[in-house]
Amino acid sequence: MARMHSRKKGKASSTRPFTGKNPDWVALSADDIIAKIVELNNLGKSSAMIGTILRDQHGVPSVKLALERTIGDVLQSKGLEPKLPEDLSNLMRKALNLQEHLKDNKKDVHNKRARELTEAKIRRLVKYYHKSGTLPEGWKYSIKTAKLLVD
Repeated sequence: MARMHSRKKGKASSTRPFTGKNPDWVALSADDIIAKIVELNNLGKSSAMIGTILRDQHGVPSVKLALERTIGDVLQSKGLEPKLPEDLSNLMRKALNLQEHLKDNKKDVHNKRARELTEAKIRRLVKYYHKSGTLPEGWKYSIKTAKLLVD
């Protein structure tokens, strides 16, 4: 199947080796991992960044294997989940950066298209989050709401 916004085909990602259990060499216990997740979240790190820090600095190859739940589930159980899903806020931040660039460079048609494609992705994600109940039904994306919601 082809990519949505290009003519390319194929799968361009590496795959993690299949393993069904947490390795024996992981030094941190489940409680230590949860405490570290909460600590890093309080420092303002995103869930993707928390996973990277746990992998690179603390030797936890997979939080999902260690805890049998994701970082997002841990944050939700502690009441620390973000207002917006991380992927949606990242796309909104990207659209804002492109909008700021286009204010200064009005004839940059390539980045104008990139902003349009990014906003199309945002609208598709919003539709998904409406169906799944993550976002309230009346929530709509606009560049003004993005400015208010994204830091």
